Amino acid sequence: MPQWSELKKWFGSIAMNEEQKSLLLDSSSRFVIPQGVKLSYGTAGFREDASILSSTVYRVGILAALRSLKTQSVIGVMITASHNKVSDNGVKIADPNGGMLSQHWEPFADAIANASSPQQLLQLINEFVEKERIPFLGVRPAEILLGRDTRPSGEALLEAARQGVTSIVGAVASDMGILTTPQLHWMVRARNKGLKASEQDYFEQLSNSFKCLMDLIPTERSKFDGMNDKLVVDGANGVGGAKLQVLHKLLNVLDIEVRNSSEDEGVLNDGVGADYVQKEKVAPHGFGSKDAGIRCASLDGDADRLVYFLVPPESNAQVNLVDGDKILSLFAVFIKEQLSFLNEKEDLKNSHKARLGIVQTAYANGASTNYLKHLGLEVNFTPTGVKYLHEKAAEFDIGIYFEANGHGTILFSESFIEWLEVKSRDLSSGSKGSEAEKAALRLLAVSNLINQAVGDALSGVLLVEVILKHMGWSIHRWNELYHDLPSRQLKVKVADRTAVVTANAETVVVRPPGLQDAINTETAKYTQGRCFVRPSGTEDVVRVYAEASTQEATDTLANCVAKLVVQFLGSNSS
Repeated sequence: MPQWSELKKWFGSIAMNEEQKSLLLDSSSRFVIPQGVKLSYGTAGFREDASILSSTVYRVGILAALRSLKTQSVIGVMITASHNKVSDNGVKIADPNGGMLSQHWEPFADAIANASSPQQLLQLINEFVEKERIPFLGVRPAEILLGRDTRPSGEALLEAARQGVTSIVGAVASDMGILTTPQLHWMVRARNKGLKASEQDYFEQLSNSFKCLMDLIPTERSKFDGMNDKLVVDGANGVGGAKLQVLHKLLNVLDIEVRNSSEDEGVLNDGVGADYVQKEKVAPHGFGSKDAGIRCASLDGDADRLVYFLVPPESNAQVNLVDGDKILSLFAVFIKEQLSFLNEKEDLKNSHKARLGIVQTAYANGASTNYLKHLGLEVNFTPTGVKYLHEKAAEFDIGIYFEANGHGTILFSESFIEWLEVKSRDLSSGSKGSEAEKAALRLLAVSNLINQAVGDALSGVLLVEVILKHMGWSIHRWNELYHDLPSRQLKVKVADRTAVVTANAETVVVRPPGLQDAINTETAKYTQGRCFVRPSGTEDVVRVYAEASTQEATDTLANCVAKLVVQFLGSNSS
């Protein structure tokens, strides 16, 4: 068995030399950590007021370079705070597959972000490098792609990230410019797959696959049922609106009007954006009764969330929200149809029954889950959080996940894509023009149109639009797939949220004993009643979610269960 000294010749030295240590000490002394601030890396990376983030972003640059050395892959760093207010900013890592930073590295991210001095920072890095056996010399240099959204603070923070990256000897930082978050994740994934990965390549892949799907629309379905083709999109005064306008120029078949683009005068995420529309159920600024009956959509600040809505004729009334659950249902109906066309042509000898999986959290409206199950689809639940949804969806040939907030995507396994490519070639020679061949081509086009790295509002809006055209559906017809059950969410302040332990994707309370039985007894009193409680991940509260057949019953159920939580855990009224 080779000794480590021999392995070093193959994999490079894992020790940081004096030049490297000196470079880290020198560069980190320029980024003083703010006093009294403790940051934690979560699903959204680090987020805080932009004025105190420079040292954090610099240190994330270092982490990205180390991650690149460890994985021998391209890594991404995105400067964004998504749907937060414009004075906030944030930073997050895109891993080699375009997904989120490995959870295994999150504690290290926390440790270096909060290191109190350059000396402590160097010590933490040195220990982590040795523990993870991160190679330095004689290996491929670290390569990092940097991106930012439209926030005024983004340029200076991107420079801090660049200095962090280049404090690792030989590391290269490429500034990809102003991007949506999903664009950067797409670029990282593409680079590591050896594919073209510029912003223009992104636009061309989306537009080409969209055109392919448009060409495959059945003639008899090519007209909407009584609806015009116009789509009006709220760009959240962020990066997504401007990027959608670029896409629109490549797609002359779509009638899209973008409002609240970053090129307009509005404030990012202020009374606009998918998060605002979904939570408040009101039309964003710039939309009103003049838009009644027209298909409308809203992106969030960094364009990784998408919701649709209908503006009511009466001013001040709530919008008809078509949320992430409905987007998931639309995608599921379409993909199920294509798989059924494929299966009709399959002979038993060469059959490959694709496994289609739907993934939701317990916060998905019960009506959507019932609808999907009624279609005969396999519905799986995970704990709250995109990382859990994405991980579960990756277990299927085709996995679809969405949260109600409009974040989600479709994943295709590599083996299924390979099978589809072979199948489409076989069908084109033996059954050209058949429904099975068209179905195979549609699925391949969807796999190129949808962003398989992360949820992407731009690819999402194109897929929604082409599926509606394919089905011949208006937004009204789509919205009638099912009717949401009334729901209510409450927060209960408690002394210690960790006293609540859940199982079964956070739907069942394991501790304290007796609480779940009490919740079950209360829930059973209500028609279509469903209720669960879970500890918050960020504050000392327990979250209560309830559904029932009427809003009044739902509110009563939520309040009764909130009282049970207090009864079992005690309250924290401070």
